[in-house]
Amino acid sequence: MSESFVSLNNLTLAYGDTVAVPKLNLDIQKGELLTLLGPSGCGKTTTMRAIAGLLTPCSGTIVIDGTNVTKVPANKRGVGLVFQSYALFPHLSAFENVAFGLRLRKISNGEIKRRVGQSLETVELGEFANRKPSELSGGQQQRLSLARSLVLEPKIMLLDEPLSNLDARLRLDMRSELQRLQRDSGITMVFVTHDQGEALALADRVVLMKNGLIEQMGTPAELYNSPSTVFAADFIGFENIFEVRDGELTGNNGSRVSGYNAKSGYLAWRPSGVRVGTGPLTGTVAGVSFAGEVWEYMITCDLGRITACTPAGNTHYPIGATLAFDLPEQNGKRIKVSG
Repeated sequence: MSESFVSLNNLTLAYGDTVAVPKLNLDIQKGELLTLLGPSGCGKTTTMRAIAGLLTPCSGTIVIDGTNVTKVPANKRGVGLVFQSYALFPHLSAFENVAFGLRLRKISNGEIKRRVGQSLETVELGEFANRKPSELSGGQQQRLSLARSLVLEPKIMLLDEPLSNLDARLRLDMRSELQRLQRDSGITMVFVTHDQGEALALADRVVLMKNGLIEQMGTPAELYNSPSTVFAADFIGFENIFEVRDGELTGNNGSRVSGYNAKSGYLAWRPSGVRVGTGPLTGTVAGVSFAGEVWEYMITCDLGRITACTPAGNTHYPIGATLAFDLPEQNGKRIKVSG
């Protein structure tokens, strides 16, 4: 994947006088499944809306497949949209829901039958063509929404939090389904989500956004293993982050713990990197939960709050217990840049 298929150049987006995305530059490769990740208000959905043609940029350009579409209407950009709400027509069958856009384009009945049938088969709903949306499960409705976009043969597919209405098991199933559809069709996909697990599981490349800017961009493995800022580390699951000054961790209240080689920057630990049950540090168990394979602990101590986990077979510490623990430097991640 080396060919830039979508280019956002110095794109500035605003709602009234409020700038949501300032001068964004992003290239999306042909055939790529790219995820825009970040908390609410970071600009990810705003960016997607601009690509779709639902929001007019204040400045900058949007290029799709070599064509500047900045001022091209949404219905002429060749963009497919799948939203969090399926937006299906309840009174129409699955077949007619998918056929709706083709009928607006005055496609012949024979071609509609062929393309709708092919799209329903692609999402494994061929046998449900005559069912109404109310007769389909949540996962099937989401696949029907995908088929409705795919049948129009878009150049790029934009998906805005499409799995958030599904239960945990269906979300996992739909992740695999999306990957299969993207791989089989070769279509370029931009997937918007606030769920870091979802982003890491799905994407070829993840764009982490903060305040309308790109905080970090890379493969899922790069973001997971090597966050470049404190914000990125925290968002990707390093829940214990402390500033380092002259080899000492600095807690929220100014307390310090010595014995570290790092002289400056930050050290961050995932809950699994905290050593529970032994060590030079002590705290009080403020919360504990059983998560199947592990015990998850919230520990309060002089440094502040520590989140830790330990295998379920290890000693269980109840709320209120005094707990020894350690933050081994070799288990932590050094972050040189704040953010």
